[in-house]
Amino acid sequence: MDFGLPQIWAAIIASAVLAYVLLDGFDLGVGLLFLTTPKGPERDAMMNSVAPVWDGNETWLVLGGGGLFAAFPLAYSIVMPALYAPIMVMLLGLVLRGVAIEFRWRTKRAQFVWDCAFFGGSAVATLAQGIALGALVQGIVVSGRAYGGGWFDWLTPFSLLTGVALLIGYSLLGATWLYYKSHGPLQHRVRAQARFLGPCLLLAIAAVSLWTPFLNSLYFSRWFAWPAMLFSFIVPLLVIVAAWQFWQGLNSGPDAKPFLAAEAVFVLCFVGIGISFYPFIVPPSLTILQAAAPPESLNFMLPGVVVLLPIILIYTAFAYWVFRGKVGTGESHH
Repeated sequence: MDFGLPQIWAAIIASAVLAYVLLDGFDLGVGLLFLTTPKGPERDAMMNSVAPVWDGNETWLVLGGGGLFAAFPLAYSIVMPALYAPIMVMLLGLVLRGVAIEFRWRTKRAQFVWDCAFFGGSAVATLAQGIALGALVQGIVVSGRAYGGGWFDWLTPFSLLTGVALLIGYSLLGATWLYYKSHGPLQHRVRAQARFLGPCLLLAIAAVSLWTPFLNSLYFSRWFAWPAMLFSFIVPLLVIVAAWQFWQGLNSGPDAKPFLAAEAVFVLCFVGIGISFYPFIVPPSLTILQAAAPPESLNFMLPGVVVLLPIILIYTAFAYWVFRGKVGTGESHH
């Protein structure tokens, strides 16, 4: 297959989604762990670790969703009705999380309410993302050029499993991020949490990975047919390597190593999803080529993305550079 404009746009959208997962995943994870920490300076430090960057992290979600709408309108028109409920719940959760980040500094008396909102918004958004992912992987019913399934096709045992797996995964990203950004009692606490969450995530990945090939014969052939399995099984081997690096980082440092290893696990899981259903964008019925907008539209939009992407990358890198190092306690980011 020639690598043309539809594949370029698919790569751009996939990269934006991956960037969102890697960046917003850890600040959602901080929210998931928020109520496990006693009220006071440690919670302030947790909030301070993500407050300067969380809204920039969500830029990638906008780019991914907007890119899907513009470059693959047919896929967008099918995926949105199929996943309308979890996507709307996810957006409401993200809004609640954002409001909580801004408002908890404005009050002392009601701060616990906003602490709970920060946790609740993070949990709801994460669970909804995982369910939506599971629903997409298990396949969407297409009738003609429209969604042909029911209202609750997205709610299945497999999608619930992926939702729980993402809750564990984002919690681990949050714990390793805090391990990198904090010191003292908070760092010791999140280190213990990371030690527990790491094996839990590997078990969740194994459960999802073993279930996925049996959802569709295409998935099965990608992972277990000879000789394709020789290449596909590189991914789980690299997951084991990343897990070993994660464990070494917690035991001997440096502090950033567990976080980078956990992020690597997410990258490898994303690659595994791509192996399963490429070139389908709406499995098992719609390929990238079938769903793509006309070449004239893709050509027209591409220069804008070529200009926009470096700007996003530069300001994202600058924000992380400015707020590098360990976080303080008890101060607002405003």
